[in-house]
Amino acid sequence: MKDLHIADLSQATIGDVLLVAQYLEKETGIPFIRMDQGSPGLAANQIGVEAEKAALDRGVGSQYPAAAGVPELKNEASRFVKAFLDLEISPRACVPTTGSVAGSFGSFIACTQRIPGKDKVLFIDPGFPIQKSQLRIIGVEWKEFDIYHYRGAALREKLESFLSQGDIAAIIYSNPNNPAWICLEEEELQIIGELATRYDVIVMEDLAYFCMDFRRDMGHPFQPPYPPTVARYTDNYILMLSSSKIFSYAGQRMALTCISDKLFDRQFPALAERYKDAGVFGQTLIASILYMITSGSTASTQYAYAEMLRLSTEGKINFVEDTREYARRAERMKKIFTDNGFRIVYDYDATQVVGDGFFFTIGYGNMTGGELLRELLYYGVSSISLSTTGSEQQGVRACTSRMREELYPVMEERIRDFQEDHK
Repeated sequence: MKDLHIADLSQATIGDVLLVAQYLEKETGIPFIRMDQGSPGLAANQIGVEAEKAALDRGVGSQYPAAAGVPELKNEASRFVKAFLDLEISPRACVPTTGSVAGSFGSFIACTQRIPGKDKVLFIDPGFPIQKSQLRIIGVEWKEFDIYHYRGAALREKLESFLSQGDIAAIIYSNPNNPAWICLEEEELQIIGELATRYDVIVMEDLAYFCMDFRRDMGHPFQPPYPPTVARYTDNYILMLSSSKIFSYAGQRMALTCISDKLFDRQFPALAERYKDAGVFGQTLIASILYMITSGSTASTQYAYAEMLRLSTEGKINFVEDTREYARRAERMKKIFTDNGFRIVYDYDATQVVGDGFFFTIGYGNMTGGELLRELLYYGVSSISLSTTGSEQQGVRACTSRMREELYPVMEERIRDFQEDHK
C-alpha cells in the first residue's frame, strides 16, 4: 500500500485494488483469485467480430460516423427493445454511445441542466462508483441512500423524502444491480415511475446486465416474460443498454442510450439558452453534449452491435444462454464462502432470495468491508469494499467473471484457511 500510495483500502477504487493484486502477484509469484474488476470472462461474440471486420473492409474507417449513430444500429436497437422489453422506442431516440459510461456522462449533463433548480442526482445505492466520479468532474451534487432497508412499499416514502425537496433532476440505479445483484421488482419500479412523473424527474436505468436475472426464463424475442423496467410506468426515462456484458464486447466500448420518445421531443428553455439551439432534449443531448465528449461512436463497432442485435431479435443468438455461465460460477463460489462462515450480505430482493449472476456480496463476522478486503488479500483473494459503492452494509463485492475451473479447489483451500485463522 505504501509503495502504491494507497492510504486506505476501505476507500480504495477498483483500480487501486487491481494494482495491489497485480503487485502482490508479481512479488510473490502466487496467482490471485481475482474477484475485483467486473470485466467479461467470456469470449467476445464472434458474430460481432466478423461484422466489425466486414465494416472495416467496406471502408467505414475513413469517414466520421454521424453523431446520432448509423441508421442500421438505430433501427436494430428499436427492434431489439420491442423484442426483449416490449417497448416502443423509435430509432431516432436510440443513440449509440462509447459505452454506457459515456451515455451516463452525457445524460447527467442534460438532465441536470434542463430545469433551473433541478440540479442534483439521486442514487439508489449500492451502485457503480464511476457515476459519482462523473458528477465530480462536472461539479454536480448528488444524494444517495442504501436500498437495503427500503424494499417494496417502503421505497415510496423514502424516495418521496428526497423528491419532495424539488432539487432532484434524475434518479439512477442498475437492474440487476452492480454490486449486489439485487433486482428491483415491479412494485418498486412502479413506485419509481409514478414519482418520477409527479416530480418531473428523469430515471436513468442502467441495464448493463440485461436479461441476466437467470431465475426467470427471459431473452426469447417477442415472448414474455420481459425484464422489469421503469419504462412501463413513466415517460421520463433513459435506458442504457451496453454490449459489454451481454455480448462480451467490452473492449470495443459500445452501448445505446434509449430515450422515451416523449422525453426526446420535450423542449426546455434552459437548454436552448445554454446551447443556443432549439432546446429539444434529444437533439441537445446528441449534438451539443455527447458529440462534444466523444465526437460520435466508432463506426465499425456500431455495425458489429447492429448485427448482434439483429440476430438476437431473429432468435439466432441466445445471449442469455451465453451468459448463464456467470450464474453457475456464482452458485459454486457462494457455496465455498458460506460453507466457511461467510454470509451473503444482500441476500434478498423484495420478495425472493437474490439470484446468481455476475456479482454477489459477502460479509464475515463483525469485520468492516475494508477490514475484510484487506484480510482476504493475505489469502490471495481480491475484491472491493461495499463502502465504495454507497452501501451502508459491511462486506465486499465478489465478481464471478474471472473464475476458472482450475481455481475452485484453490479458492476452497484459501477460504478454508481464512476461516481457520479467523474463528
